[in-house]
Amino acid sequence: ISLVFFFHSSLSHRFIAKPCALGLKVQANGPQKAQPNAILEKVFTAITKHPDEKRLEGLSKQLDWDVRSIQRWFRQRRNQEKPSTLTKFCESMWRFTFYLYIFTYGVRFLKKTPWLWNTRQCWNGYPYQPLMPDLHYYYIVELSFYWSLMFSQFIDIKRKDFGIMFTHHIVTVTLITFSYVTNLTRVGTLTLCLHDAADVVLEAAKMANYCKCQKLSDLLFLTFAIVFIVSRLGIYPLWILNTTLFELYEALGNFPALWVFNMLLVILQILHWFWSYLIIKAAYKAISKGKVAKDDRSDIESSSDEEETVPRSKTPHSTITTNGTGGANGTNGYLTGGTCSDEH
Repeated sequence: ISLVFFFHSSLSHRFIAKPCALGLKVQANGPQKAQPNAILEKVFTAITKHPDEKRLEGLSKQLDWDVRSIQRWFRQRRNQEKPSTLTKFCESMWRFTFYLYIFTYGVRFLKKTPWLWNTRQCWNGYPYQPLMPDLHYYYIVELSFYWSLMFSQFIDIKRKDFGIMFTHHIVTVTLITFSYVTNLTRVGTLTLCLHDAADVVLEAAKMANYCKCQKLSDLLFLTFAIVFIVSRLGIYPLWILNTTLFELYEALGNFPALWVFNMLLVILQILHWFWSYLIIKAAYKAISKGKVAKDDRSDIESSSDEEETVPRSKTPHSTITTNGTGGANGTNGYLTGGTCSDEH
């Protein structure tokens, strides 16, 4: 099923998301490309993408460029490997569609179950609880999607918190699999549905940002911040962790699976705290500056000196050299307006 998600994602990008993006006038161009330079390209590909001060000084003498121009070249060279706004819009639209579907499905399924209204029902008759077809489908679809996310993370937009996200996907896949094998699926459905709620708003905020609908993006981001913090710092520990740490122990006593399950849930809570810090930080900027500031997880590097696009030579006669990098603002407007800290 994970392969089906990969296939469906590519079809969705090409035949649904891309036409929608073009209709909304989402930019198809990516970050500005660095000026071709054989020496710097060799260093970039064969030695390092982040040269230290000593290497920068050596390159500065060799090319007769100042250090800031060389730093700018490496920054633009790193950025040009990043995807365009169009690609990012398509990715967000695919995830938005999935999260909206699976969250709606989860709500419709759970509102008919007794454990939604009384978490102690999660443990009645355990472990001899029947695996209902709807619950089985819900679990398999969620597990397959997170498997696809874990693999696609290596080819999708690479964020600064790649390690944290990879850890999250590992914990999530392990948690879903472990709860399915040990038949702890009732509380698992509650956890899945609770997490999907914020992700729907997050992807909507990203799409609004890529469409340059700043006010809508800001509103959606602040809505996401509220939903995320309430659900993951409030409802999750008071509802999910309370029943797994205390009600489960009271109902069934001590057994090995209980500790493994709770350990994974607590790790998930730690990740929630980390992302909540980033979200609160971004929300504070949004309130203090009147709009959502650049994404702390942005895949595009920026600098305050991006307006300066021609490498400054050490000698006056070489200020018109073609070794510079042209274009205004360095990254074609990709430096601002990014909303949303992580996604899960």
